[in-house]
Amino acid sequence: MISPVAFEIFGFELRWYSILILLGVVLAYFLIKSESGRFKIKHEFVFNLMFWTIIFGIVGARLYYVLFNMSYYKDHLSEIVKVWNGGLAIHGGLLVGLFVIIFYSHKYKVNPKKMLDIICPALILGQAIGRWGNFFNAEAYGGVVEYKTLVDLKFIPQFVIDNMYINDAYHLPMFYFESLLCFLGFIIILFIRRKKYIKNGQVFSFYLMWYGFIRFFIEFFRTDALLIGKLKIAQLVSVVMFLVGLYIMISQSRKPKLDDLYNSVDKEIIF
Repeated sequence: MISPVAFEIFGFELRWYSILILLGVVLAYFLIKSESGRFKIKHEFVFNLMFWTIIFGIVGARLYYVLFNMSYYKDHLSEIVKVWNGGLAIHGGLLVGLFVIIFYSHKYKVNPKKMLDIICPALILGQAIGRWGNFFNAEAYGGVVEYKTLVDLKFIPQFVIDNMYINDAYHLPMFYFESLLCFLGFIIILFIRRKKYIKNGQVFSFYLMWYGFIRFFIEFFRTDALLIGKLKIAQLVSVVMFLVGLYIMISQSRKPKLDDLYNSVDKEIIF
């Protein structure tokens, strides 16, 4: 089994989970900065928005995870802050991050729909990268399967297969499937947002539908899902995401052809 620790300095362990999250954040910043510059959005605004969104997003993701695992954390309070050991629920981060983006954009008179569209490609790429943190932490895997089944799928690297031997059995690498689908979503979004008549909010709506759809089906196979009774919370949230995305897509498409276009350039932000 591969070690979750990348290296150790003076007794301090730096884990792959943390490194990959940081890598995702850095790449996201440069992608968002580049795209926002195309619309004359100030770099200071982008940096500050990302700073607060990331901080509150991580807090939201952790609290969401802890809330639905309270039976464990009520007796292990010191473990709550140890995010480097895993335990960040993406849906919690998305909910809190969405609130921060809308609030901050309104505060500085930036179109929140356009800002969400700008952020979505970086977000889903960050998710694709971040899922590999689950690989190193031996998380987000599926049910037991035969070794031959994993080999016969052909598109799973051998080192992934070897490290899916957990608790004396081979498991489906659900983190890997989700990572691939998130990366595919990233590529699709890059094409969508360059369409001439794409409207503000429709890139965001595609993200909601795409991730909602794939996460709903991924959850059928995961063995470590957060539950309410026998219901998988991520599936319930994913259905809501898909429906909200569909509503935004349809409502925006009903607007006149040249109204509220994503690729129109607004005035530069001054603050």
